[in-house]
Amino acid sequence: MKKLSMLLAMLVAIGSLGFAKGGQQGSGSGSGSTSQGALVGIAMPETHVQRWQKDGANLKAAVEKLGYRAEVAYGDADQNRQNQQIQNFLTNGAKLLIVSNLNDGVASAIADAAQDKVPVIAYDRLIMNSGDYDYYITFNNLKVGQFQGQGLETGLKLKEASPDAPKYITLFAGSPTDNNAKFFFDGAMSVLNPYIKSGVLKVIGPYPETSADNANFQRIATENWQAPVAKTRMENLLNNDAANVVLDGVLAPNDTLARAIIEACLADAKYADGKLPVVTGQDAEADSVLSIKNGQQYMTVFKDTAKLAEAAVLLADQIIKGQTPSIPGATLASGDIASIGDTGKKRVKAYLLEPVILTKDNWQLPLNAGHFTPEEAARLK
Repeated sequence: MKKLSMLLAMLVAIGSLGFAKGGQQGSGSGSGSTSQGALVGIAMPETHVQRWQKDGANLKAAVEKLGYRAEVAYGDADQNRQNQQIQNFLTNGAKLLIVSNLNDGVASAIADAAQDKVPVIAYDRLIMNSGDYDYYITFNNLKVGQFQGQGLETGLKLKEASPDAPKYITLFAGSPTDNNAKFFFDGAMSVLNPYIKSGVLKVIGPYPETSADNANFQRIATENWQAPVAKTRMENLLNNDAANVVLDGVLAPNDTLARAIIEACLADAKYADGKLPVVTGQDAEADSVLSIKNGQQYMTVFKDTAKLAEAAVLLADQIIKGQTPSIPGATLASGDIASIGDTGKKRVKAYLLEPVILTKDNWQLPLNAGHFTPEEAARLK
């Protein structure tokens, strides 16, 4: 009788363990149950470029929609500050990081994440000189640059131009610490270089044929994408190299710098009557779309960052759940474009979304896509 009682007690104990285990497995929603409520750290580079504020908000909303917790931090153009923010995410138990860095000084923080076995997604900026992460999501940045080159090609009617009456342009590039700046520039120059070589285009100021000409590329680069830096350089060009020339076009790598360049031109008597150069851009910022609508900035490149944020968070969700990534609307870079994921230490998986060229003919696209805040949209209507 005593043995029977002991046997019954053992069976009850085993059944209780099995019930508890089954109860844990049945909670949540399938394979992702253990990840629900996990922390995703989002590190954005700065706030002085409008798009990063929107990206941070879009990413946070998308992360929380999937049931994770999200923390967003802005590096204020200081890589040491961003590194500390990443350390804070790791200390707080982040299960994944989405990082848009300032420069390759972030590599030490990414190495710490790898040591903690926390996966990292490089968001719209490749993290150079690091072999400690595997994923990068961005737009086709070579095509972004090609669109900028095509903007100058169309706006200046280069196909119809002659070396007997050349067009005059000057060149600006983005931050020398942002690897994307090289792709933008090289994409643009792949369109413009044939016209320069034929004499149809004349470059005022430094002329790096590609970003590989590092010495001259540094001369046209704009530290940290700062508008005051671009404005000062444009003012110096107008007062010196371009003092006796009316510029027909300016290769500007993004909207923030484009507006600074236009501001400098408007203060010069040669352009005060509103005959501005053809100025390119990128990001479809509300102020620049309004400028395009009003006939000042010629074009921009619309990169629907809300879709980029959604794609990045879908990628994060699949990584956390141990699934093979499959991102609708994004293609895995391969062939010649696969180099877009080359960090110098390894080639990471680069997922690319498609950009759209935006001019006065289709400036409403981002407005119709809900890209702007209600206040911004009201100014554009």
